[in-house]
Amino acid sequence: MSTVDAVLAAIGREIGVSEWLLIEQSRVDAFAAVVGDFQWIHCDPARAAKESAFGGTIAHGALTLSLVSTLREDLRGTRIELNAKMGVLYGYNKVRFVSPVPVGSRIRLRQTLADAKLVKPGVFEMQFKETVEVEGKERPALIVEAINRKFLD
Repeated sequence: MSTVDAVLAAIGREIGVSEWLLIEQSRVDAFAAVVGDFQWIHCDPARAAKESAFGGTIAHGALTLSLVSTLREDLRGTRIELNAKMGVLYGYNKVRFVSPVPVGSRIRLRQTLADAKLVKPGVFEMQFKETVEVEGKERPALIVEAINRKFLD
């Protein structure tokens, strides 16, 4: 999709699904080091295997949310390629951490265009429903309503 009219016509449609991304303990540990959250359910595999309800370590919810940007880059399906000077993540309307992401599992992103509108001349806003799925699990890990703004040429 490369025109505003094409994007508006796609409201309600699935945009795409990313490839799977493996969540490794090294990624969780690196994230913990950046944000200073070393809670044992994330960073102590031996203790988490014995004491947690999850059977092992799990990714931080904030890590899962931050990986949405990485997964967006790998969407397979319809691409929205508006002629724009730049685009920004404007914010989130809603973020829900539905279920944990066990270390060693794979996640992917499913994205649907929920809404789109011209906010003001030259500024086009799109709202996406984004779902992070965990391979082999019925419930998603994360559901987020993300708002992206494109500054048109």
